[in-house]
Amino acid sequence: MNIFGNFPAICRMIKIEHSVFALPFALAGAFMAVRGMPPWPVLFWLVVAMVGIRSFAMTFNRIADLRFDRLNPRTQKRPLVTGEIALSQAWAFVACSAALFILACAMLNSLCLAFAPLALGMSGIYSLLKRVTWLCHFGLGCVHALSPLAGWISVDPHFALTPFLFAWGVLFWLAGFDILYSCQDVDFDRNKGLHSVPADLGISRALSISAFCHVNTAIFFLMGGVLAGLSLGWYLVWALITGILLWEHTLVKADDLSRVNLAFFTLNGFVALAFLPGVILGL
Repeated sequence: MNIFGNFPAICRMIKIEHSVFALPFALAGAFMAVRGMPPWPVLFWLVVAMVGIRSFAMTFNRIADLRFDRLNPRTQKRPLVTGEIALSQAWAFVACSAALFILACAMLNSLCLAFAPLALGMSGIYSLLKRVTWLCHFGLGCVHALSPLAGWISVDPHFALTPFLFAWGVLFWLAGFDILYSCQDVDFDRNKGLHSVPADLGISRALSISAFCHVNTAIFFLMGGVLAGLSLGWYLVWALITGILLWEHTLVKADDLSRVNLAFFTLNGFVALAFLPGVILGL
C-alpha cells in the first residue's frame, strides 16, 4: 500500500495550512529556552516531531469523525468521505505519523521521548470528547498547549514556569477560536447528540465564553513575557496580538456567522505567525 499516494489529498485531509496554529509556538519555546538560536539539529527534529504529531492527530480525528462527516454538508467533500483516501490508507498514515513522532522525540532527548506516549494519547482522545462534553474545545486547547512546552524541553530537558504560562495562553487561544468555529455546526451537533459550547449553551453564551478565553490568552502571554524577561519588541507584538483578538470578536455575531472563517483562520493565522517573531524580537 502506498500511503502517500494522492499526496495533495493527504495534505487536504490534515489541513496542512493549519500547521501555523502550533509550529510557531513550539519554535518560540525552543528560542526562549536558550535565549537565542537553538542548534539546527534540534530545530530539525522539533519540526519533524510537530509534523508527526499533528499529522497523527488530524488523521485520527478524520477517522473518528468519518460517520459524522458523511452526514454534515460542511464536511462532505473531505477526502476520506469522498473516497480519495481509503480508510486503510488513513490508518496506515496514522501509524507512520506516530512512528515519525516517536523517532523525532528519541532524537531530541530522553525527556521528550518519555512524554511522547502522553502527547499521542492526548492528541487522540480529544477527537472523542465532543461525544461526551462541551469542554471538548479545551481538550483541543490542551493538545496545542503542549507546543511551547515541547519546544522548551527539546533544548532544555527541564520544566520551567515560563513555558507553562505561554502554554495556558495557547490553551485559551485555541479553545476560544475553536468555539467560534463550532458555531457553524450548532444545528448539526444538536441533531446528532454531539456536544460543544454553542450546541449545549447557545451561540450567545458561546461568543461570551470565547471572548473570556481570549482575555485569558492576552493575560497569560503578558505574564509569560514578563517572567521570560522579554524586551519591548515582544510587548509591541503582544499589543498587536491582543488587538487582533479583540477585532476577531467584532466580526462574529449571534445572528451573523458569515465571517466565522475570517475570524477562525485568517486572523488567528496572523496571531500565530506574529508570536514567534515577537519572542525573537523580545530576547
